[in-house]
Amino acid sequence: MRPFGYEKAKSPAAAAAAAQKNEGARFIAGGTNLLDLMKLEIEKPTHLIDVNGLSLDKVEAMPDGSLKIGALVRNTDLAANELVRRDYPLLSRALLAGASGQLRNKATTAGNLLQRTRCPYFYDTDQPCNKRKPGSGCGALQGFSRQHAVVGGSDACIATHPSDMAVAMRALDAVVDTVAANGTERHIPLTDLYRLPGDTPHLETTLNAGELITSVTLPKPVGGIQLYHKVRDRASYAFALVSVALVLHPDGNGRVALGGVAHKPWRDPNADRELRRGSEAATSALLANAKPTKENEFKVTLVERTLASLLGQARSARA
Repeated sequence: MRPFGYEKAKSPAAAAAAAQKNEGARFIAGGTNLLDLMKLEIEKPTHLIDVNGLSLDKVEAMPDGSLKIGALVRNTDLAANELVRRDYPLLSRALLAGASGQLRNKATTAGNLLQRTRCPYFYDTDQPCNKRKPGSGCGALQGFSRQHAVVGGSDACIATHPSDMAVAMRALDAVVDTVAANGTERHIPLTDLYRLPGDTPHLETTLNAGELITSVTLPKPVGGIQLYHKVRDRASYAFALVSVALVLHPDGNGRVALGGVAHKPWRDPNADRELRRGSEAATSALLANAKPTKENEFKVTLVERTLASLLGQARSARA
């Protein structure tokens, strides 16, 4: 056990200020990812800032028709929320596809967005990993890469983002609300929250030092048929080989986002436009720059077949 400081935050801005003041500090809420990483000595925080006491655990309908989801709303509560189930069923479906019931009871909205990759080379401290130890190399590039990225990767990292919730939120054009130590607020489109690995895969988001996520805002409901499907190696408690979030409108237009294929939830406006032409055209747009390994090239076909299945379901439901 490594020693670390601990404090309970009194306000979002105070939490951000404490994180900025203490180098190596981490926020903790549910702890479903952070505590595991601490046990493995992948994360070595010098100071933990407990944010559970902050009033960030509500789901609120806003006057402009949007929905504000507090950073501390637990995944179970969010999936079961009446407004989410009615207006954003895609999000509810994605949440229920993730983890186990016990973990969903503890995991928070912000924590889910910020969870780190489940790449086995990241978790094995005897293996090289540029995300865990910059400059050490990427074991997956020449190793077992079946679970890894097929698009958006680099020579430094081909890890994937593990969140199901984030894929649905990407399809729904979510915006992440934050506060800094000086009280300044930012509103970051989810598409801009995550970085691609490039040469610095250890820098995973565009958040500044100490910046705290306070909520996630979903624009007013987009309607349409909303579906989420996760393909995995076993029926429960497994991360996606491929996941597809689909919104299909009556006029044939729609939105599609992918999980399990990239460093972040993957979406391309060109693919949204190609949905009218079918799954093959949309997949070609989504994975136009794919560079799969021999072990994960099957993911390209799997994306197309999964999307074809969802399009079929959506069109049948619409008929």
